Amino acid sequence: MFGGDRLSRLGGFSPQFPDADALHKGLAHWNHRRLSPATPSADWRCTIEEERLMKAVEGEFIEAFRDLVAPLVEAVPQEAEAFVAWFEALKDHGPGQGDSLFGWLQGAASLEDIKWFLTQEAAGEAGFDDLVALTQVKIPDRAKLELARNYWDEMGRGSAKGMHGPMLSRTTATLGLTPTIDTTLWQSLCLANTMTAFATTRRYAWHSIGALGVVELTAPTRVSCVDAGLKRVGVSPEARKYFALHAHLDIEHSKAWNTEALLPLVAEDPTRARYIAEGAVMRLICGEQCFETYRAHLWAHAPPLVYAAE
Repeated sequence: MFGGDRLSRLGGFSPQFPDADALHKGLAHWNHRRLSPATPSADWRCTIEEERLMKAVEGEFIEAFRDLVAPLVEAVPQEAEAFVAWFEALKDHGPGQGDSLFGWLQGAASLEDIKWFLTQEAAGEAGFDDLVALTQVKIPDRAKLELARNYWDEMGRGSAKGMHGPMLSRTTATLGLTPTIDTTLWQSLCLANTMTAFATTRRYAWHSIGALGVVELTAPTRVSCVDAGLKRVGVSPEARKYFALHAHLDIEHSKAWNTEALLPLVAEDPTRARYIAEGAVMRLICGEQCFETYRAHLWAHAPPLVYAAE
């Protein structure tokens, strides 16, 4: 629908980052540094100067991306129930939905193919739990409570073994994956950088709510395909647990998110609809460009039959 080529032109905002690859690797390294716990140091002024530079680069990227998606959201409804209906239709008609990559992962990909795919995905993982926690700051009560319930599920409802982030980490460890920023395609890093920009910048708070909500809306089909593919190639149930869990849990998460967060937020202020919609569409486009790039890599030497995600 949109494609990754146009996003590849969103670079050159600084001499340090002349193209998309340099931009997103630079942003990814910066995000890793700035979000990691640290201690006071004598060079804190240098850190602030880096923050100033990188926030400007990040802002230029996000604003250019917003300009690209503007035609796709110009007619978004501002009445709350109509908006939620528009949002839910993204599951069937949004960018990247029904991509043949996932039917292929489910039915034909080798273990090595799936491991390469998961390495890219893991390196671009922004941490849904942290994104939710950052997004919920100062938002209205009803939506805040829904994000809190979602976060509690991400935290395994208080059980370390049930925490979703470590569950994914155990999968990558079991499969022997070693994701790193510098060996990851920029398209995957772009997805994580976009989500991080939304969650850490308060002027994009509504964008973050749209982006997180559309993940819950659209993920179940994709993760169920990955789970089925892992099962087919002999990966244990414990190593597949993250994907099996989200194939079902995210369906309920999406329903609650739409009813308890999107509906009241737009009812309270209809102008939020445009920003929530932008965030959702931008997140889907990031996914779409990942899927296109993954297919180009995985199918480069032996294009398969066409597969449809079920």
